[in-house]
Amino acid sequence: MPLYRIRDVADLLGVSDDTARRWSDAGTLASSKDENGRTVVDGAVLAAFAVQHAASAATDTTGVTRSARNHFAGLVTRVVADGVMAQVEMQCGPHRVVSLMSREAAEELGLEPGSRATAVVKATTVIVETPEGNRS
Repeated sequence: MPLYRIRDVADLLGVSDDTARRWSDAGTLASSKDENGRTVVDGAVLAAFAVQHAASAATDTTGVTRSARNHFAGLVTRVVADGVMAQVEMQCGPHRVVSLMSREAAEELGLEPGSRATAVVKATTVIVETPEGNRS
């Protein structure tokens, strides 16, 4: 399993280095020391922690039941609309989500910077990438 330094843990979880270090120091996030005395977190431990703590991120408050499992609550940060289409950008936790829709749909939803919305992603293709040299 890969080991992640506190700086990398913070980047992956979208928090500050200080927050990740506090979690480690408090025992909230299990960690150990590497051969150089640096605090590290096992990849499997980090993955479980990320899943467990995802519930504390912004939640979808619409009360809508849906078949799509990938939904991200957040804030609209930008709307660019022309004659027919609109590009809507959202910040969902540490993730930027961009949606293309009809201008009419964006207007009907009242989408504008600062409005709360949920991005729902349903796709048959999901591309997964890993850093070069990350093969076991």
